[in-house]
Amino acid sequence: MTDRLHATVDGPPDAPVLVLGSSLGTTGAMWQPQLATLAARFRVVRYDHLGHGGSPVPAGPYRIGLLGRKVLELLDDLEVGSVHYAGLSLGGMVGMWLAAHAPDRIDRLALLCTSACLGPADGWRARAASVRAGQLGAIADTVVSRWFTPGFAAAQPDTVARYRDMLTATPPAGYAACCEAIADMDLRTDLAAVRAPTLVIGAADDPATPPEHAVDIAERIPSARLVVLADAAHLANVEQPAAVADLLGAHFEPEGGTSP
Repeated sequence: MTDRLHATVDGPPDAPVLVLGSSLGTTGAMWQPQLATLAARFRVVRYDHLGHGGSPVPAGPYRIGLLGRKVLELLDDLEVGSVHYAGLSLGGMVGMWLAAHAPDRIDRLALLCTSACLGPADGWRARAASVRAGQLGAIADTVVSRWFTPGFAAAQPDTVARYRDMLTATPPAGYAACCEAIADMDLRTDLAAVRAPTLVIGAADDPATPPEHAVDIAERIPSARLVVLADAAHLANVEQPAAVADLLGAHFEPEGGTSP
């Protein structure tokens, strides 16, 4: 098996590249609600994190830096230099690491429903142990209840079921190792080094990464712009698909054209 991350590429081959990083427990398919809009303007690369989806599941430990370096290897394999990057939750954590530690590779950055330091660490380690002991079904209902607002879950049960299936299909060892990476993560002091123009998107009803985490990130990144979406929980791109697509499109292709 190759150790390259699994990725799906859509959009014009000569367009600016936009990399999309998904949340803990999902795959690049998480971004399906935005794909048609974004792939009309960008070469969209949706990847699966290490330990997720079609990507390899090496033995741990994992760290955010390791997840970021695997993205850089993917870009090298695709022969891509500087890219735009948008990440939600774990994808946003990887995006912060990339922008701080490989600034020449990140042109513009968007961070959605994420955190630079998401404690308590013991809670993440306990979740990892629970998953290893009982598979993802043991925590799936609790996790998914934090992904969507109750109103959305009641109105769109098929959508919720589809994302729950994505979660339970995640390799338990990979999910647990990524939980431990989050437990050990503290990117707060790294954020002052981010120079990419950054959009930070929070969700007003997100219990997993509440809006104050978005505020903290935006205050630490020079000249970051903050938007908090109403009527959305953790997977804000699913609950507010058009709003997220519009925000990302405007950020990555600002008036006057996209950066080279």
